[in-house]
Amino acid sequence: MHFNFADLFEGVADRVGDHPALACGGERRTYAELDARANRLAHHLAASGIGPGDHVGMQMYNGAPYVESLLAALKIRAVPVNVNYRYVSDELAYLYADADLAALVYDTEFADRIAAVLPAAPTLRHLVSVGGPPLPAETVTTAEYEAALAAQPPGRGFPERSGDDLYIIYTGGTTGMPKGVMWRQEDLFFAGHGGGNPGGTPVATPEALMEKVAATTAGTVMMPVAPLMHGAAQLASFITFWGAGPLVLVRRFDAADVLRTVERERVMTINIVGDAMAAPLADELAAGDYDVSSLVVVSSTGAILSGSVRARLEKALPHRIIMDNYGSTETGLVAWGVDGATPETGLRYRFDEDRITVLDARLRPVAPGSGEIGQVARAGRTPVGYYKDPEKSAATFVEVGGVRYTLTGDMATVEADGTVAVHGRGSVCVNTGGEKVYPEEVESVLKGHPGVTDAVVVGVDDARFGQRVAAVVSGTGLSTPGLDAHVRGRIAGYKAPRQYTFVGEVRRSPSGKADYRWAKRVASGERPPHTGTPERTPQGGTT
Repeated sequence: MHFNFADLFEGVADRVGDHPALACGGERRTYAELDARANRLAHHLAASGIGPGDHVGMQMYNGAPYVESLLAALKIRAVPVNVNYRYVSDELAYLYADADLAALVYDTEFADRIAAVLPAAPTLRHLVSVGGPPLPAETVTTAEYEAALAAQPPGRGFPERSGDDLYIIYTGGTTGMPKGVMWRQEDLFFAGHGGGNPGGTPVATPEALMEKVAATTAGTVMMPVAPLMHGAAQLASFITFWGAGPLVLVRRFDAADVLRTVERERVMTINIVGDAMAAPLADELAAGDYDVSSLVVVSSTGAILSGSVRARLEKALPHRIIMDNYGSTETGLVAWGVDGATPETGLRYRFDEDRITVLDARLRPVAPGSGEIGQVARAGRTPVGYYKDPEKSAATFVEVGGVRYTLTGDMATVEADGTVAVHGRGSVCVNTGGEKVYPEEVESVLKGHPGVTDAVVVGVDDARFGQRVAAVVSGTGLSTPGLDAHVRGRIAGYKAPRQYTFVGEVRRSPSGKADYRWAKRVASGERPPHTGTPERTPQGGTT
């Protein structure tokens, strides 16, 4: 047995096969059932010509088929690839080609989009449809999901695997085109899964994990609320499995459905992505009547919880642990927020000094208390690189003094006490007249206004200052003077937006991350595609 996800999952299934493994609506699987169904699909994929190293796309909402497809690909040493189900034709064509997909498992809701881009996907040779008949296609072979499983045996008989087998997670592409982050499975097990014991000492061997699983009578009931096409949700799923707990899913995010599911399944931990999920949950908790007494932890990763939304969540869920975690597709989970730290008061994290540091422009450690801004970097277990992108790989994954680092792109200072104050993403930093403004800070202040539902801040071209701060905002009863006064009473004037664009809805990814490309098009006056809501004319702020 290796630190290989398929090896480990099979080991868990062999030891606690009768334990509940998955619940999503009416779908339920024990570990033995989930393993057998994944075996059937793995045999089908192999019989269809999919083998080690081939890339298998998953374009689905949450559900048992997503998890089964993920495991099936791993079992035959193929590489699972997450496909953003929100993508339209051009975006899908790019991703299919960039990822060199050989097979695709998809919900039939997306059949029309897939059919439109098949001619632009020369490597794609097999399609499996979930929930309906397969696409009529001449250039690829097709199958219907349940029929494909029924025709194959439930046993294993797969080739030996390795901890070197690849696992690819595509990023959301909020500031550029999506990138496929390549991890060795053994490295991701420790960097992203907590080494089988998040928050504690990692297991030393796969056999030690199996001993831990065998001694578990009832694992933690966990619900990743984000879609499984988001890396954080996939990592949370595997963490659940390595703890022999039930994984609980909702097909798509709906605050009321999430809370009903927490009540029904007695969920203990939920994993969310920032305000986009936390705010609707806080609203629903305040308005509805739900028994969430089982809930112990609400953990947010991948997007920042603003102070105002965090306070609403804490009020709705008293005496619970609300965790604001720091991590990314390129780093895994690496830090937890310091109590009381918010974007409004300054985001501060306490990092593991053996793995995390802040490096200056010359890639030297920033001195604590110096006030120098550097870039957060992770050492040790790091990705292999970006798929088919050696230039971005060389810029992000660097070696300094014999140590390999991932440069996160997050700009930070190191406080005198060793805590790290994170200012925001360098890739979306606005340079206005020589002053640097980090959008996350301004967004959080805007979302503290009682009339603001959501906000994204970007930099747009300015003849005098190079860039000016611009905000795309949704809400009710809003005006430029009112927002300007609200912001300037809380942060320095140079950070205040000089332009506001009011929209019916701020566009975000299904995981809740801000779509900065879309926001920049809106703020620049371009006609943004696929918004679904009209934009109002930008209004200038005061200087």
